[in-house]
Amino acid sequence: MEFSVVIATRDREPYLRNALDSLALQRAAPPFEVIVVDNGSQDATRSVVEERARLDASVRYVCAPQPNRGQARNRGVEASRGRYVLFCDDDVVVPPAWIAAHAAAQAGGERVVNGPILNVSSRDARPKPTPANYSRAFLCTCNASLPKAAFVDAGGFDESFELYGWEDTELGVRLRLGGMRWTFAWDAYLWHVKPPEENTIDVESRKAVEKARMAARFLSKHPSRRARLATGAYPVNLFRARYLLPDWLLAIYAGVSTSRRAPAWIAALGRAQLLDGVYARELVRALDADSR
Repeated sequence: MEFSVVIATRDREPYLRNALDSLALQRAAPPFEVIVVDNGSQDATRSVVEERARLDASVRYVCAPQPNRGQARNRGVEASRGRYVLFCDDDVVVPPAWIAAHAAAQAGGERVVNGPILNVSSRDARPKPTPANYSRAFLCTCNASLPKAAFVDAGGFDESFELYGWEDTELGVRLRLGGMRWTFAWDAYLWHVKPPEENTIDVESRKAVEKARMAARFLSKHPSRRARLATGAYPVNLFRARYLLPDWLLAIYAGVSTSRRAPAWIAALGRAQLLDGVYARELVRALDADSR
């Protein structure tokens, strides 16, 4: 077994079906398996995976009932048999050459390989990568592969990151410090399905709060200048969060972002400012709580 595709999922049955459909269409790929880790689903996730497993023995179901993405992926890697681990999310669609592209990028030696992530509004959208899809993130588990041995040697994901965000970045820091090389493989792209009707302000605001809390945890482990810049925990931004983001200003951003009269680009700008403000204010609270 050369590659083990690990997907952590929770209550995303329709998206998971699409992801598994696209994985079943891989061409010119080395031997691979698909491990779906059910992270506490209440829908038909288990039935979907077990149905696929009856048709294809390379698909396997693993249960990790406590909601925790790092823990779920750790259980998936523990169950894997491949030389390389290839992570993706449950709400992706991958092109037929996706695994082959990761395999080609890994052929040059042991490394972390990331590919472009193209956010799309529906499963039928199929744009090609552009320079805007480039990322310097060392490890982004929506689309990344690495040797299983390197993952194990680094200690896997820190399961204390129990909320949304930063657990893959934190592992990436440890991998980089351990001497792992990094490659961005343009051919290893995928489509990340994000329908606007599901990607609501409430959903994204909750994620922003959780991400800020996990940013404080990340900084407690890696209090470097680089980490502070990445998380927004630098003096000018913290001053802004404390004194220049009052409730009334966030309320204006919220109103603009949901206004049907505002041009689309104005609404998008308001949304971005609102989510940035929610994140920044929660980051200050989390850092203050940690310092007590």
